[in-house]
Amino acid sequence: VVRRHLLQRYEHQPFISCLAGFYSCRWKRYQRRRTEPGKCCCKTRECVFFPLLVGAFCFSLLFLYMWGEAKNDYNNFDWYNYGNLGFWFLWSLVLLIVAAILFTYITLLLVLAMCLLAEGQQLYLHWSHKIGTFLVLGFSITALFILSVLWGDQWKTVRLSFQITAPYLHIGAITIMVLLSWPVALHAIRADKKVVQVVIVGPYLAILLFLFLIPLGMYSPCIREMGTLGPKPALIGHRGAPMLAPENTEMSFQKTIEHHGDGLETDVTISYDGVPFLMHDSTLRRTTNIKEVYPNDTAQNAALFSWDTLKELNAGMWFLKDKPFSCMGSLSRADQNQAMNQSIYKLSNFLRLADSQNKLVIFDLYRPPEKHPYRNSWINRTLEVILNESGIRPHLVLWLENDMRSFVQSVAPGFQQTMGSKAPVEDLVMDNIVKLNLAYTEMSSEDIRKYAEANITTNLYVVNEPWLFSLAWCSGAHSVTTNAVHTLKNLNQPLFLMTPQQYNIMWILTDLTSVLLISLIFAL
Repeated sequence: VVRRHLLQRYEHQPFISCLAGFYSCRWKRYQRRRTEPGKCCCKTRECVFFPLLVGAFCFSLLFLYMWGEAKNDYNNFDWYNYGNLGFWFLWSLVLLIVAAILFTYITLLLVLAMCLLAEGQQLYLHWSHKIGTFLVLGFSITALFILSVLWGDQWKTVRLSFQITAPYLHIGAITIMVLLSWPVALHAIRADKKVVQVVIVGPYLAILLFLFLIPLGMYSPCIREMGTLGPKPALIGHRGAPMLAPENTEMSFQKTIEHHGDGLETDVTISYDGVPFLMHDSTLRRTTNIKEVYPNDTAQNAALFSWDTLKELNAGMWFLKDKPFSCMGSLSRADQNQAMNQSIYKLSNFLRLADSQNKLVIFDLYRPPEKHPYRNSWINRTLEVILNESGIRPHLVLWLENDMRSFVQSVAPGFQQTMGSKAPVEDLVMDNIVKLNLAYTEMSSEDIRKYAEANITTNLYVVNEPWLFSLAWCSGAHSVTTNAVHTLKNLNQPLFLMTPQQYNIMWILTDLTSVLLISLIFAL
């Protein structure tokens, strides 16, 4: 009898041994202690670390979600770092990988803890995991703080993403609550005192009720009645097709045209001798071989070079070397050779290309720096090229520059006057504005509808991700500026589009199923 009791006491428990081994590094049974359900799950000192573990999970999840939804703007993040560090690297992708690894690590620890609790084991987090928990918590909070300070607009992106992901996040949250019901029920039902049961079950039920009622306040323009969806937004290539070719080059715009883009967007700078050319950055360092040709002039403003100097620079080699987008596909040998031989593109040539293909054009016009010969005549010089040298039909030009707008309207009445910020409808109509060019973070289906009623269309920039394009489509945007014409062109309807009836069915079925499962678990 004694031998049988000893065997029962020290019988092999591989599942619990694995759980405790990975969580506490206590692989042997005598190292572990059981705790009765309803009692404290760990010693007083260890009670500090379980909330920290939960906190690390929450903050790492928040950061991973935030950074995952920020994918639309990874290129801007990498470009910002390039400006500060002086070399190009896909820091955005590295940050995403690190965030995913840390979240996975802390999630596994939390799952191990919940399984140990369900098995009635006392929690003891190994010192190495305690350090890991502090590192994950510190990294997540620090990263969120830095991004909030330097890149606060990403929280607007997160809020927009909820209009798409909220129904599915709701299902995920309900699923987690169902999984948590087992350890909660186990500890609550076996608790000695009613007070302990209330303390355990009360918060759980409060959170569950909150999740059940969340859909009542949920809004998404993609939840709409059949037949109310507007036409697909037109696609305007942002600096051409910069995922397929070097930005602002002839090849880049040709790629946009090949993929049936509806318009072309670019940036215009004026050379020292008065030739408007396409360049986004204030210097030539990032997108040309200026460092090899003129190493002492890498910090020089691009507008201070003559056109004879500019046209000799290579504007494509950097693209093959740096691979500026993490989602770039491999280029064919022909495309590589073509990219390798790209040069800086003149505005006049760009406009002729757009006119020949009947494409809209929109551009940011940069005023030359101090002491530049065209500092005070930059708009006049640009108009000369558009009206006299390029031959482009005026209605294809979306004129964005706000300075001297009245003069531009008098000289070129055929331009489509475009404003880069929101304003009262009356003011826009008075200024003959027919289009708004807004950052996607300013997206509002209500505002878009209000402007549309006054025959003012809305273009949103820069929209690269399918979910964001879907939201713009559902919100009624007329067009979007994008780096990803080649992928968005294949979207035949918005992602996550559903009718209110379909969503209500999904919501009710989720809640009823979860109530049934949780009730069964508590009953057992």
